[in-house]
Amino acid sequence: MNLISDRFVRQSELVPMDKLKPLTVTVIGVGAIGRQVALQMAALGVRRLQLIDFDQVEPTNITTQGYLAADLGRDKVEATACAVQAIDASLEVEQVIDRFRPGLVTGEVVFVCVDSISSRSAIWRSLQHQCAFWCDGRMRGEVLRILTATDSKSRDHYDTTLFTQAEAQTGACTSRSTIYTASIAAGLMLHQFTRWLRSIVTDCDMTLNLLAGETTVS
Repeated sequence: MNLISDRFVRQSELVPMDKLKPLTVTVIGVGAIGRQVALQMAALGVRRLQLIDFDQVEPTNITTQGYLAADLGRDKVEATACAVQAIDASLEVEQVIDRFRPGLVTGEVVFVCVDSISSRSAIWRSLQHQCAFWCDGRMRGEVLRILTATDSKSRDHYDTTLFTQAEAQTGACTSRSTIYTASIAAGLMLHQFTRWLRSIVTDCDMTLNLLAGETTVS
């Protein structure tokens, strides 16, 4: 059996490759959640991936974000690009070692994995009418929130979640995190993505409190 051709056999009924292959997927922020999204997307079979981040790998990123000791000091985008191409060498990866800037051409699918509400708001203002699928992952400690916008109703709801930075809780959303919460958040985001690929209604707002064992879905 051919290893490459048989790679997607077990997910064939869950992930329609004919719909996935033409898409370009943009991941903005490859920290705790974003790196996991990129790795899972590579395993899922995406053909074109755009990674955007300006940061470099620090020691704490090994614990909470899944970077390697050998990645210390490297640009996160470069290190993540190497990791996803180790999964699939044929994957086309565009590296944007910079902050997101208005005017940047992005994919039809956008995963927003940045730390601040002000950054989310600025990116949303630029891309809300340009992408077909939008998913925002937020994490604080063991509480995860996944927001998905794919139509007018869910886009209107997403607008209501963009409060001002002054109203945000002090500290970055990843100031308290673990690798397992990031992996779970990324998995939930990809779940919404594959639902969208299969034309199944997505959850526009999902909160999961791991410690309390509670899930809220809108």
